[in-house]
Amino acid sequence: MLIGAAAVLALLLTAFLSFRMGSADSAKPLPTASPKPSPSPALTTAQVYAALAPSVVVIETLDPATNRVQASGTGIVANTDAVILTAFHVVSDGGAIRVTFADGTKATAKVLESDPAIDIAALQVDTLPAVLVPAVIGGSGRLAVGDDVVAIGNQLGLTFSTTSGVVSGLDRAATGNNGTRLDGLIQFDAAVNPGSSGGPLVNTRGETIGIVVALANPTDAGTFVGIGFAVPIGAALGAGGGPAPQQ
Repeated sequence: MLIGAAAVLALLLTAFLSFRMGSADSAKPLPTASPKPSPSPALTTAQVYAALAPSVVVIETLDPATNRVQASGTGIVANTDAVILTAFHVVSDGGAIRVTFADGTKATAKVLESDPAIDIAALQVDTLPAVLVPAVIGGSGRLAVGDDVVAIGNQLGLTFSTTSGVVSGLDRAATGNNGTRLDGLIQFDAAVNPGSSGGPLVNTRGETIGIVVALANPTDAGTFVGIGFAVPIGAALGAGGGPAPQQ
């Protein structure tokens, strides 16, 4: 009887403890993973073009004697003061500079600042379009090889041409049009050609991350063979003014 009473007592004690432990455990919320912010969805090439095209300009230099176009390139409206960034070699021949905005507005421009060592110039215009649309400025610090990019420019006289590709290298060196060695460049494989210089290199968030300045030239043809180069936007803004890039 004592053994039986002990067994019953043990069973009652076990049931009591199980009930208390079960009640306590069931009252505790189950652990959950902390929610992570969803990354911004990548824009398509068409969406990047639609966002950036109003900020892209055609740049031409005119022969002082004949007023004919002697060189052409691309530029980007960098801020609300209408500072336009472009490649220095586009405007370095000394001719008068004409800028055509995306809405067709034409303006005379002058070089505000320049840094030939990185082939960047900033222009100031005398006439503004009815609606000025500055580019969204990003940062190149988060770039990685393989990231998707879009280039917009006036290559071979075909205005507002848009191509896409990937970042194919970082911190590259190249030779500029005037023989200057350019360092710290973004290498990419979106097609660019003469006339693309000064145009924006854009990420899939629609942010300008670089200014196109050169392409690889293994032959005298000077046409695209799969490698282009851009100055990171932070360095370009340092040479020509504009908002600080995002990191």
